Amino acid sequence: MMAGYHPLVKQMLDGELSLADLPPELRGEGEEALRLVQAADRAPVALSPAVEDRVMALVRGHAASPARRAWRWLHAPRELELRLRVRPWAVWGGALAAAAALALLLSRPARTPNSETRVASRDSVFVRFVLYAPGARRVAVAGTFNQWDRSAAPLVPAGTSGVWTTTLALPVGQYQYGFVVDGERWVADPAAPAVDDGFGRRNSLVAVTAHGTHVL
Repeated sequence: MMAGYHPLVKQMLDGELSLADLPPELRGEGEEALRLVQAADRAPVALSPAVEDRVMALVRGHAASPARRAWRWLHAPRELELRLRVRPWAVWGGALAAAAALALLLSRPARTPNSETRVASRDSVFVRFVLYAPGARRVAVAGTFNQWDRSAAPLVPAGTSGVWTTTLALPVGQYQYGFVVDGERWVADPAAPAVDDGFGRRNSLVAVTAHGTHVL
């Protein structure tokens, strides 16, 4: 008898393959394995009543053991009743804190997310940058406000129209900037004035004041 069958023959014996699915060189081994399986005695094995009684006695003894009873006690569902003592001053304190938070939220001025510029803090203003760049894979804005870092201020596409936009909080001041398309191509802002940077490239200009942006 062979010490072991080929893995494909074992798959055939498990019912995953048929004899016809085996390669020609393994069909002889497969037929031999089928003959051995068919020749095996598949008659059911009957245990004597004495063996069955001994097994059931061991099972009942295990179920009645102290360790088993402790396990069932630990996993049995129970109802727990929790009583919380709430002091009146704690209830009033929580109510006053919630009322103060609500008053603070109601007193804040409404934000205008669609405006071109919004006051971000006492010395900064929200400035929206927009570029029409259909076909671009990525767009960023770099300038003197972020040390010309090409990845510091990426724009996001506004739908599928080819418009890219982002909003930055810039301190009050004057800045030069440009758009970087696909990480390589520098594009000046067509909606802003530009100045020669001395290296053959045009940089856009923006002046940020406490009241918004102004064209230089």
